[in-house]
Amino acid sequence: MNITLTRLTLRNFKGVRDLTSDFGTTTDVFGDNATGKTTLFDAFLWLLFDKDSSNRKDFDIKTLDANGNPLPGLDHEVEATLEIDGRPLTLRKVYAEKWVKKRGFAISEFTGHETNYFIDGVPAKLKEFKDRVAAIVDEPIFKLLTSPSYFNEQLSWQERRRILLEVCGDVSDADVISSNDALAKLPDILAGRSIEDHRKIIAARRKEINDELQKIPVRIDEVERSKPDTSGLIEADLQTKIDQLRFEVDSKESELNRIQTGGEIAEQEKRQREIEGGLIAIKNQAGAGASVAIAQQHGTVQQWKEKAADLNYQARNMERQIKDNETALATREREAAKLRGEWATVNAEQFTDSTDDICPACGQVLPEEQVQSSRDKALGHFNQHKSDRLEQIVAQGKTSASEAARLKAENERLGQEHRAILQELFDAQTEQQAAEHKLRSMQEQATDPTDDPAYAAKHAELEAVKASILQLRSSNLDAVQRVRRELMDLRDELRATESKLASFDQVAKLDERIAQLSAEERRLAAEYETLEEQLYLTEEFIRTKVQMLEDRINGKFRFARFKLFEAQINGGVSETCQTTYNGVPYGSGLNNAARINVGLDIINTLSEHYGITAVIFIDNRESVTKLIDVDAQVVNLVVSEKDKTLRIETKHEPKEAA
Repeated sequence: MNITLTRLTLRNFKGVRDLTSDFGTTTDVFGDNATGKTTLFDAFLWLLFDKDSSNRKDFDIKTLDANGNPLPGLDHEVEATLEIDGRPLTLRKVYAEKWVKKRGFAISEFTGHETNYFIDGVPAKLKEFKDRVAAIVDEPIFKLLTSPSYFNEQLSWQERRRILLEVCGDVSDADVISSNDALAKLPDILAGRSIEDHRKIIAARRKEINDELQKIPVRIDEVERSKPDTSGLIEADLQTKIDQLRFEVDSKESELNRIQTGGEIAEQEKRQREIEGGLIAIKNQAGAGASVAIAQQHGTVQQWKEKAADLNYQARNMERQIKDNETALATREREAAKLRGEWATVNAEQFTDSTDDICPACGQVLPEEQVQSSRDKALGHFNQHKSDRLEQIVAQGKTSASEAARLKAENERLGQEHRAILQELFDAQTEQQAAEHKLRSMQEQATDPTDDPAYAAKHAELEAVKASILQLRSSNLDAVQRVRRELMDLRDELRATESKLASFDQVAKLDERIAQLSAEERRLAAEYETLEEQLYLTEEFIRTKVQMLEDRINGKFRFARFKLFEAQINGGVSETCQTTYNGVPYGSGLNNAARINVGLDIINTLSEHYGITAVIFIDNRESVTKLIDVDAQVVNLVVSEKDKTLRIETKHEPKEAA
């Protein structure tokens, strides 16, 4: 389809009182600044789409007087004659004021505006007019084909990107993968999913793994802290003691049975002889064993000294921590008080209306609805800003309060632990003094074998056996009760020792749990590395697709080049759409002549794609010494200082395709 403009008429439109001009294949419009060159393009677009060349719908079309006030009673009119594939079409739009004389009043009253539409001179309704314009070409496509700047300056980068992909076609995933051997594994990884969907899966799974990897050390620490304390215990010694206690329990049970059956006295007498033999042996070994016992006692004293020193160190550290926490707590409480004051101050702020009801440009009183709209926007901004500040203060207050609560709780816990450690310290110092006293006593009595604890214990056992024999002889009943108590004590000791031994089994199970958690940590780390590899492949896919897509799209244009993706700091890419020429971005550093020619290059490609050519308005034409070839009607808007009124020159010559 070929759309050309053959005639354009303006009456009272943006300062142009009455202008009718014919247009040729090329039309040059000369004029100084503010003489109405761009107004021609604005009028043409307003006629078709109710917008100006800057894509604004709310621009003022009225003609103003010297003071900037609209001239009353004027009709504002634009009429254009087009040729659509050689068939003429005349469109006309009139924007008029409505004046009504009310009954009983001599003077008419202004009541608003109305717009009248005409197609080939025949009045039409708004819908009929819009349908006729839409039947020619869609508004977005028409603007793309009539203004070299529209694509790059009026459209968002997302819309520009969409149009380019529509014109040039996308690149399929299969084509991208087949073009790069490094992507051979990607189809199996994707398993039918799209790249974007799989990247979302990778991102979600990486987050899950990161969360799990952060939790595992905490879980391991919890398991470590739940282990029973086995320090100072030796598993083999506990088992030996259990075996010994079980043997003693069995012996006591046999003893109880013998007493109850009457044969205990003979057994006790036999035991008496065995103990007496043991006493003789201890006396013989006392001299040799004294030095060993003293050395062992030295070790006991040293152990208690070291434990007391360690507990004293822990107590001092806790005191320092409690003091530091108290200082931090006071700081947090001061912060909380300050924030409460700030919150009250901000909350008390009131909105002050500073909306001006006078237009800063023309000095007129603005419509009430526009003033109210500005006032509402200002109030909304004030309320939002106030709300954001209050939320920020509340968030800071919660943080301070949370930290204060944590410090209080920690000091309470430290206080309890500190008191417990002080008690342990006292007990350790007491044990140390007792051990030192015993050492001195052992050193003083080292030569007396009767002072040997083993000898004393054996001697006491002998006296007990003798007393038992006497007691058995006087009363078997008392002996039975005694043995039962001893048997009960042995069983209690056995249970306590078995409980200590069971703690080793519990530690082993907890260590196994720690090993499982560590293995899970390694497994997750390996899975994370696999995901990183997959992420790299998807990024390599995107980079390959970027190159292929940009090559395909750029191949459709002679001068314009397009950057459709942008590298990210993290190695990925993000979508964009930047037009460049010889490596210079359109939006920064490109001169006006290059911008116009790049815009014309884009129009050529889009015209070919849509199968439509339309009149092209080129503003600031004087900045371009040579235009690229275009197969369309061209209207050049040229700044000419000497032309204080518009001067229009037309040329009728055939256009060759670029």
